Amino acid sequence: MGLGGISLWQLLIVLLIVIVIFGTKRLGSLGSDLGGAVKGFRKAMDNSDESDEPAAQIDKPDAEFSADAADESASKASSDAKQNS
Repeated sequence: MGLGGISLWQLLIVLLIVIVIFGTKRLGSLGSDLGGAVKGFRKAMDNSDESDEPAAQIDKPDAEFSADAADESASKASSDAKQNS
């Protein structure tokens, strides 16, 4: 008995049908593309474990604004809207 009640002969027949439909070149390129994707995924996962700097950077604010700057930008936006109308 094979995998889940599928015999070895049934697996070979399915493999033969897949090779006939797609061809060996297409299956080879599909395999190499899949292998490259897995390798890239593993590399990205390894790099994320090593660098803790981006996680620490999340807690820091992007910029600090004062009330004067907010009032100034609001008045500039309203004057620009009046000019464009």
